[in-house]
Amino acid sequence: MNTSRREALKAVFGSASAAMIFAAFALAQDPSRRSPTTASGEESPDPKLDPKRAKMILEQNQKDLKKDIQRLFQLATELKDEAEKTDAINTLSLPLLRKTEEIEKLARQIREKARG
Repeated sequence: MNTSRREALKAVFGSASAAMIFAAFALAQDPSRRSPTTASGEESPDPKLDPKRAKMILEQNQKDLKKDIQRLFQLATELKDEAEKTDAINTLSLPLLRKTEEIEKLARQIREKARG
């Protein structure tokens, strides 16, 4: 019985983390949320900015987004490991709950950055 509950928790947390990562990528790819593009196909965050400055801002945003997604993946892996160690029958792990809150917060930040 213990093994089946642990397997169920692993499946739930694994699918939840995969769903969050997929949602972050899907939002980043949503064409309706994209800002206007220039003739070269690059996004222009603010028409008042010169093209070099705009390109630097976009590159920095892309780096930040990739870094945040990597951190999200790391947190999801840590959550999975924590779920495997936790005895869910007797108690709910406080570190497990904190990790899920941290993942949720980071996923929201990624979503906002992806929206622009």
